[in-house]
Amino acid sequence: MQIRLAEAHDLDRLMEIFEAARTFMVSVGNAHQWINGYPQRELIAGEIAASHCYVCTTESGDIVGTFCFIQGPDPTYARIEDGNWLDEEPYYVIHRLASDGSYRGVAAQCIDWCRNRSANLRVDTHADNKVMQHILEKQGFVRCGIIYVANGTPRIAYQSRKYSE
Repeated sequence: MQIRLAEAHDLDRLMEIFEAARTFMVSVGNAHQWINGYPQRELIAGEIAASHCYVCTTESGDIVGTFCFIQGPDPTYARIEDGNWLDEEPYYVIHRLASDGSYRGVAAQCIDWCRNRSANLRVDTHADNKVMQHILEKQGFVRCGIIYVANGTPRIAYQSRKYSE
C-alpha cells in the first residue's frame, strides 16, 4: 500500500469510502459517531486544499483508505477530562481514518506512516467505536481521557508517544 496526499480529483472516491465506513460502523454497533453525513464533502475538500488529507492506494492505484494528518495544537484537545495527556509536547493528530474494507491493515499502515513523521500522535474516537479502540490499543496508544468535539459530543482521547533514548 502507498500513501500520498489527496488531490481534488480524489474527492468523489473519498466520499464513497466515508459512506462505506459509516455503513460498517453502524453494522458493528457504532451508529452515533459519524452522523448527518459526516464528514461532509465541503470539510474534506477543505482538508485536501490544506494538504491535510491523505489517500491509501493499492499497488494498482486504487484508493482504499483515507485519513487526515494535522499538526497540533487541536482546539478540541485543549481540555481533557477523566485523565491527562501523556505530555504537552508538540504533536500531530490523526482524524477521519476510514477504509472501504477491501484491503486489510489500512489503519495499521496509516498509523505507521504517521509515526514515521511524528513521535507524538493524538487521536480520538467514539465510545461505541470498539473496532477503532481495539486498533489504537493494539498499536500502542494509551487511553488518556475524554475530550469533546465541535458538536459537543464526547470522544475517548488517545496518545502515542515515542520517547528518544
